[in-house]
Amino acid sequence: MAKRRNLFAGALCLALFLSACGKPETDPTPTLEVTPSPAVEVRGQEFVLPYSAAGGFHPITGSNRINLTLAPLLYEGLFSVDNTFTAQLELCSGYSVSEDGLVWTFRLEKRTFSDGSPLTGVEAAASLNAARQSQRFQSRLRDITRVTAGEGEVTVTLSRPNGDLPSLLDVPIVKETEDPQRPLGTGHYRLEEQGEGLAIRLVEPWAQLDAIALRPIAAEDDLVYAFDTREISLVNVDLTGTNALGYSGRYETTDYPTTTLLYVGYNLRSEVCREETVRRAIALALDRQEVAGRLLAGHAVASALPIHPASPLYDSDLADGAKTDLGAARALLEGEGWSYDEAGRLRRGRSGLTLRLAVNQENTYKVAVAEALAGDLTELGCEVTVEKLPWDDFVSALNRRDFDLYLGETTLTADFDLEALLAPGGSLNYGGCQDGELSELLAAFRGAVGEERQQAASALCTRLGQVAPITPLCFKNGSLLTQWGQVRGTKPAPTQRNVFAGFDEWQIDLE
Repeated sequence: MAKRRNLFAGALCLALFLSACGKPETDPTPTLEVTPSPAVEVRGQEFVLPYSAAGGFHPITGSNRINLTLAPLLYEGLFSVDNTFTAQLELCSGYSVSEDGLVWTFRLEKRTFSDGSPLTGVEAAASLNAARQSQRFQSRLRDITRVTAGEGEVTVTLSRPNGDLPSLLDVPIVKETEDPQRPLGTGHYRLEEQGEGLAIRLVEPWAQLDAIALRPIAAEDDLVYAFDTREISLVNVDLTGTNALGYSGRYETTDYPTTTLLYVGYNLRSEVCREETVRRAIALALDRQEVAGRLLAGHAVASALPIHPASPLYDSDLADGAKTDLGAARALLEGEGWSYDEAGRLRRGRSGLTLRLAVNQENTYKVAVAEALAGDLTELGCEVTVEKLPWDDFVSALNRRDFDLYLGETTLTADFDLEALLAPGGSLNYGGCQDGELSELLAAFRGAVGEERQQAASALCTRLGQVAPITPLCFKNGSLLTQWGQVRGTKPAPTQRNVFAGFDEWQIDLE
C-alpha cells in the first residue's frame, strides 16, 4: 500500500455525517428485541467487529452507523484526515488548480481494487458523482458542478472557489458490482463470506490480523449486549449523544476530536439580544471549561472559536481574549446604561435583563449544560428561564424565532464552513444574522489557500466576536471503546472518519 503523506500544513479537514440543529445529531435506531446471532463463532478473547445484518455496506449511499464504521478498512478516498485536521493523500498522488480556483485536477495513485482490477478515473469520477446525489455527502459537495474522468486522473469543477476542497474529498472510491450493497474498494481488507457469516480478510500483508470475524447486530441494545459480554471487541460511540447507551464491564476509552460544535445562538431580533453589547457580555459570562469538563464528562474540548483548538487555523491569542471574564461582562453592560439593583439584578430604566433559553429536553447532557449556562447568566445579573422542549417543539421554536437564546449543536463540514449558521438564508441561521462584513469574510475564508487561509480564519473569528450572533462553547469528542487489555503496545489513535487509523500498528492480544 502506498505510503501516506501530508498534503499541506495549512489545510484542515474533517467531516462526519451531515447534521445540524434542524435534526438530531444521530438518527434514532428503533429498539428491537435482542436476538444474538452466532453465525460466526466468537469467543471472549477473539478480535471480532460488529456489523448490521439489516444494513448494506455501501460507503456512499449507506446510512447504517455500524457498517459505516467498518468502511475505512474496506474503502479509501482521494484524501483522508488526521487528528490535527490536516489532509493526507490517499488515492490521490498530487493535484493542480486553475488560476481562478474553480478547476481541480487530481492525479491518481496506481492502485487496485480488491478483485485485482486497476483504479481508474472512471471509478473515481463515478464515486464522486454518486456522492453528489447521496444524502450523506450531498450538502458538503453542493459547490461541485461537474466531475469528469481522465487517464489516471479526475477533474472537479466548482461553482465558487474553495481553497480547502481536498478536505471534502475523503469520499470513498468504489467499484460497483452486481450487489448494490457491496461494492469493491481499495482498502486493506475485503469483505467475504465465512461459513454462514461474514468476515473481512487482508488483501495483502499489512496488519496483525489476516482475517477478522464479523458479528451481526440487530439493534443498538444488541450492540451493548455484545460488547458487555465480550462478543465484539470495540464500539464507536457518542457518549454524550441524545441516544447514548450505557456500557458496563471493563473497557478502555479513547476519545478523538470531531467537528461537532456545541454553541449558544441568539435571536438578533428579540428585545434584549438584538444589542451586540448584550450578546458580547453573555459570551464573556459563559463558562466553557465547566461545560466541556464536568458537564460533558471530559468528552469535549472547550473552544471560544468555531474552529477546533487542534487545528492549525485556531488563533490562540484571539481565543484567549474571549475567555470567561465576569468582570469584563459586567463592565460592558454598565457602559451601556445597565446597573444593578439591591438584589443584584441588572436593570436599565424599568426593564430587567430577562432571557429565555431554549433546549432540547431529550438530551440530558444538554439540559444540564443549559441549566449551568443559566446559572452563569444569573450570576451576571440576568433573569433566565430555561425552556426544555421536546425535539419537534424545539425545532418549531427555532424556526419561529420564539426564543432569546438556544443551545445548539451541529457537525460542521470538513472545511469548517459557517455559512449555514451565519449567512443570510443559512439553514441554521435561526437568529436572523445579516451582517454584510461577516458574509464577505465567510467567502474570503472559503476561498483562501495556505497561509492566507489562516489569516482569513482569524479575520472571520475577530468579526464573529464583535457581532456575536453565536457563542461557541466546545467541540465534542467521539469515543472508541475497546475491551480492557486487548489492544496492547501502540494505543489506538482514531479519527472522526476512521476509528481504525493506524490499525497496522495495533498489537492485539488473542490469548
